[in-house]
Amino acid sequence: MERIIGRYTGTEKGPLVIAFGAMHGNEPAGVKALEAMFEALQNEPLKNPSFQFRGRLLGLIGNVKAYQKGVRFIEKDLNRQWTPDNINRAKSTPIDQLEPEIQELKTLLQIIEEEIAAYDPARIIILDLHTTTAHGGIFTLPARDPDSERIALELHAPVIKGLLEGISGTTLHYFVQANFEQKISAVTFESGQHQEPLSISRAIAAITNCLRTINCVKKDDVESRHDNILIEHSASLPKMSQLLYVHSIKPDDEFVMHPGFKNFDAVDLGQLLANDAHGEIKAKQKGRLLMPLYQKQGEDGFFLIQSLDK
Repeated sequence: MERIIGRYTGTEKGPLVIAFGAMHGNEPAGVKALEAMFEALQNEPLKNPSFQFRGRLLGLIGNVKAYQKGVRFIEKDLNRQWTPDNINRAKSTPIDQLEPEIQELKTLLQIIEEEIAAYDPARIIILDLHTTTAHGGIFTLPARDPDSERIALELHAPVIKGLLEGISGTTLHYFVQANFEQKISAVTFESGQHQEPLSISRAIAAITNCLRTINCVKKDDVESRHDNILIEHSASLPKMSQLLYVHSIKPDDEFVMHPGFKNFDAVDLGQLLANDAHGEIKAKQKGRLLMPLYQKQGEDGFFLIQSLDK
């Protein structure tokens, strides 16, 4: 399968936007959204002769092997493998001597480094498109810098701060840790449930709004429906929240989330949320639930967040 979903270069120099779909192989919405975006960009000048694009958009499938099989990962979560040790090992080891996800990592690094060298941008934007096993609200996870937060807020979805401190080895960790000379901003966008058709539409809207926010496209060329799709779905949700707690799990924990929970559900202190081999798992504090795990593969059972809205 071709890893590069598409590449679109404008007539004017601008930022390099690297957008990932299917960093988890069972999350097809990001790939479908990027396919639709590249088709729309090709057709836009025919409908709108004044349309201009600044910069370059590169769309990549994260975990090709897992995407082909429709599973989250083959052996390990690719979105936890972007650590210094794994990066060094991927770069220095022949690909046939690496395990599946580090093979994926090696190929991604080669493509990204070649793209940066070829285009030589002054600025790089990372947009990592995901979905969740649970239904409920959409949300964004920005890197810690102000510009990443600004981009995340412009996507018109709840912003979750502090999540990078609760987990490690994600794409966002790697790209914002001074691994490149260019200024880098990075945002993860969660567009809904894995198989929900609207997850694709929301991901398209998020890509469009991101391109507008960083001036790849003009505001006048962006239809208001993209804003409306995201604003309407987020209307009842907190605009900004802070991570409180991550319930990490291991394969032998036999973790089972209780059914019916959705993203942003309110939970009380002591409320029963799940069970594992050790017994009942109750909420350690009051807050809102995020990403309850309803699939066999995964390293995080659930997250608890707290609204920062005044």
